[in-house]
Amino acid sequence: MKTLYPFLLSSMLISFLGCNPKNKTTEKKQHQAEVTQKIITFDQFKKIKGVDNIQDVPFQLFTKLDSIHFFVAPSKDADRMKVACKKLDNYYGFEEFDDFYSIHFSINNNISNSIEAFVLKSEFTASFDMTLKGVNLDEIRSSLLKKSQDFKNKSFRKFGTITEVSEQEFKTATQKRIDEVLVKNPQVKLKDGNWIYKENAKEIMIVQHENITTEDGILSNEYIGLSPSLNLEVFKENSPEVYDLYYSFYSVKPEAKFKTFTGGYPQIIPSKKWISYVNSNHDVGSDFAISKYAEQVSEQENLLYVNFTNFKIADQTKAFWTDNETFYTEVYPTNSAPSKGKKQKASYIKIQLKPNLLE
Repeated sequence: MKTLYPFLLSSMLISFLGCNPKNKTTEKKQHQAEVTQKIITFDQFKKIKGVDNIQDVPFQLFTKLDSIHFFVAPSKDADRMKVACKKLDNYYGFEEFDDFYSIHFSINNNISNSIEAFVLKSEFTASFDMTLKGVNLDEIRSSLLKKSQDFKNKSFRKFGTITEVSEQEFKTATQKRIDEVLVKNPQVKLKDGNWIYKENAKEIMIVQHENITTEDGILSNEYIGLSPSLNLEVFKENSPEVYDLYYSFYSVKPEAKFKTFTGGYPQIIPSKKWISYVNSNHDVGSDFAISKYAEQVSEQENLLYVNFTNFKIADQTKAFWTDNETFYTEVYPTNSAPSKGKKQKASYIKIQLKPNLLE
């Protein structure tokens, strides 16, 4: 009997485990999961009218994954399908849920074959949540150093370094800015539709205020202020018809005369007579430019121009220099955009030019 006891005990244990209801429950759940995660096609998704105007899209979604999942409802238990990501695919976001975004998606970029799907937040980044993390800030499209134009070099490292900094560092650095602040000149006033400079009883018309007809459309001029070091009055050209805006500089003595312009809000370093600007490029990324002012227009010199590809300028009026080689500005990632009730996430960069690069 002693030799049979272990055998009987083992047999009873095996029999007991085989009848364990927990195992049946596990098997049932596995079977249910297999049924829930059945393979589906685009035919199971709601057909919708495709996006024909991107301005109607609340926000866009971006992913770095090779494939993502489309759900038929905003639930992790809903039917889903795995979809390969193609370079030209667009994911137009329309609504936000706890763990999902609803999107409008055109199959094979065919607007007449569009569906509504739900995607996991963990697989995408919304345009209003984009940051500079993982972005190659050095990448440029083209550049100019003095008279040497370059379309082959694709890195800013030829000219210096560019790094992301914290908002706190950016704010602290503003206390060390060396570029001058443009101040309103009380002698420049608006009269009869023109900006005039008045000294004693003499009035000099500088530039027309509104409804200026040009080849590019109708312009108006907004007075920005005086550059004390250059002794020039600065005006901003505005136009609802033209994307590119310019800042024009005028002397007013002995007569009003156009002197130079910039493609963005100017930063002026008095000791160098440098005028710089940063601005979003309507084609790719953003522009950073520095020129040297001279009394004679023919003697003015373009020192540096760089077209960065991976970020846009947030508020160009907040850009500044802390010394002749260090420049700060507020930026957004290239595909960043606000949405209803959602602000873009601003980032901050520091550009450090190589010593004596522009000498």
